[in-house]
Amino acid sequence: MSSSFLVLARALGLCALVFAAGCSTMAEYMPSLSSFEVYKIDVNQGNYLSQDMVDKLKPGMTKQQVKLVLGTPLVTSAFRDNRWDYVYEFARQGRVREHRQFTVYFADDKVARWEGDEMPQSVVELNRAAGDKALQGLPKEEDKSFLERVRGIFKKD
Repeated sequence: MSSSFLVLARALGLCALVFAAGCSTMAEYMPSLSSFEVYKIDVNQGNYLSQDMVDKLKPGMTKQQVKLVLGTPLVTSAFRDNRWDYVYEFARQGRVREHRQFTVYFADDKVARWEGDEMPQSVVELNRAAGDKALQGLPKEEDKSFLERVRGIFKKD
């Protein structure tokens, strides 16, 4: 009798597992190892440059003019005063997600040339694009029902 009970219990347990697997994933019910890790903050380091800032650079500009346009460089060397390096790095959860480098070369304390990674569009354009993405998911006022509009009047933010 006990062996048939064990077989029945195993069969019921297996059926429960099969049905539970079809409904959702184990991640919803079981904590993952990442939930026990130490929290790491997002870190922005260096000089954030955008393409509109780089577009303002012109050959022949003085070092002071370059500082006004791009800011103070992250790396300057006493041994190579004809080169300024602008480095930017973004790390999320301890992993580097974005790394950009931009170098300005000087000849006789005037801008001779520059080179570096492709820079993102201007900050204004980035904010506008982010706002547009955020608003895409929201229903438009004319798409809302009468009841939703009434609720919106009394809703606290």
